[in-house]
Amino acid sequence: QVHLVESGGGLVQAGGSLRLSCAASGRAFNTITMGWFRQAPGKEREPVANISRSGGTTYYADFVKGRFTISRDNAKNTAYLQMEALKPEDTAVYYCAADPRPSNIWSTSAYGYWGQGTQVTVSS
Repeated sequence: QVHLVESGGGLVQAGGSLRLSCAASGRAFNTITMGWFRQAPGKEREPVANISRSGGTTYYADFVKGRFTISRDNAKNTAYLQMEALKPEDTAVYYCAADPRPSNIWSTSAYGYWGQGTQVTVSS
């Protein structure tokens, strides 16, 4: 069992920055792949970024490439999403997800564990 807790969301103006954190417990952190997803009102949950268990491999959705950076600190059992140059369309609830071996890193159904989400609101 893996327990995930996100933090760091909030209200920011367009062009601003936020760093989200996802603290994990319940399993050795370096044995789980981590992902960030987001869900805007009225839309499906969509993948944002993914990081391998060692942190050596990262993937990004096209709409965040060059603006967001996913990272992890296995000593602190925490994953991060650094968000820069935020846009109003980035407004959503952001979720971290974890799984030992997700079959498809872009699919919500591949992750067995989810946090409660943290709201990010970008004003224009």
